[in-house]
Amino acid sequence: MMPGFVIDASATLPWQFEDEATPWTEALLDRVQGGEEVRVPAHWPLEVANTLLMARRRGRVTADQVSEFIDDLAALPIRIEPPSNPAEWPTILTLAEKHRLTAYDAAYLALVQRTGLPLATLDGDLRKAAQAESAPLVEEA
Repeated sequence: MMPGFVIDASATLPWQFEDEATPWTEALLDRVQGGEEVRVPAHWPLEVANTLLMARRRGRVTADQVSEFIDDLAALPIRIEPPSNPAEWPTILTLAEKHRLTAYDAAYLALVQRTGLPLATLDGDLRKAAQAESAPLVEEA
């Protein structure tokens, strides 16, 4: 079994929105369903939930679809890392400032740096920042 990876919301949400799914995002889901551990920062559930809420308000998904997706996510071996402690904040803020990221996105990069696991993201700015930091990425197929 592979050692796992860090995933952000941009690479997770295509599992719900079929029009955003790609062979790469489907392969990520296959890896997770196969038991590979995935790690996410503490804010990831709220980021995913907010996107689902916005999609629900726009009529893109039904309440039942949102509920089913949340249940499906909860069944996956996704390890939610504890909230960053204040000692990590300077690292997150430095990464955010250096690469013009949000603190939320910088938290994914900090988690990659802390664990050494590759990052799975569809966010172009976050990918560029990871490359600039020589952080490993889950390459797109």
